Amino acid sequence: MRKMILALAVVLLAAPAWAAVTISVTKISDTKVAINYNATTESQLVRAFALDVTVTDGNIVDINDYAVGDDVHGYGIFPGNFSLYITVLPNGTVDNWDDPNYTPVAPADDPGALGGIGTSGVTLEQGSLYDANAPAKSGMLCTVTVSAGTKTLRVNGNAIRGNIVMEDASEVVPVEVVYLFVTDCFPTTFTTYADWVTYGKPKCWCNTAIDAAATGNYQCDGDGDGLFEGFNKYRVFSKDLGVMVSQWKKKIAEITNPCADFDHKAEGFNKYRVFSKDLGVLVANWKKKDAALPGNCGTLGRPE
Repeated sequence: MRKMILALAVVLLAAPAWAAVTISVTKISDTKVAINYNATTESQLVRAFALDVTVTDGNIVDINDYAVGDDVHGYGIFPGNFSLYITVLPNGTVDNWDDPNYTPVAPADDPGALGGIGTSGVTLEQGSLYDANAPAKSGMLCTVTVSAGTKTLRVNGNAIRGNIVMEDASEVVPVEVVYLFVTDCFPTTFTTYADWVTYGKPKCWCNTAIDAAATGNYQCDGDGDGLFEGFNKYRVFSKDLGVMVSQWKKKIAEITNPCADFDHKAEGFNKYRVFSKDLGVLVANWKKKDAALPGNCGTLGRPE
């Protein structure tokens, strides 16, 4: 295939050098990001990328949205998987690039490669091979989907497999990129999500203790102060009543303590946020302890 052996040799023989190639990570969703490159200040193109992508408190679920093949204005040559899944015809061309196993994720048993999909780290290898359709000097390499709860994603060069290799065979060591996944503690799928945002995203609506003395979250059960009270450790008692009374018959723009809005809904023509239904929640759970309450406000679909 056109200069394939030379292209792979460039990756292996490259020597470290300085160049202005940057890697960046941008958000697509709460669990999906794009990995981008920028070499616009360079006089030459990037020939290949060898990058390690790792996450904490989660796993990498999938890699998508990458170029495949040669002459595609992108980096669609994957050295680690090429010989395994691509057949070069006698005339030096490839008839079919469609094998689903042909991806940028280097095999885990290759030297220096990380564990792969389903683990906390993957090694990505993406190279270019073209006659006329050179890749752009900046663009997206791929997208990475991670498991829910993932906190941090990092992108580093893989030195064993070449880091970033330029057209002249010089090697660039990219600066580490750290991306923090920030997710709301209150589900975006809830119909009351917009109200939670309007309130300023109060933690008491989530399954998050709002005080060091709290052992769980029972706000939607009538626990307005996040504490238990007295010798009997009642979760819903007099101080919670005081929180509700302080916000009684207030509209959403008037509320100063959204923890008093136990049912997370407006009521009646005047759209009071703290009214009879909130009182009903308080009364139903009056003088109850933690063991007698459902808890898990903001995580198990309560309140709808």
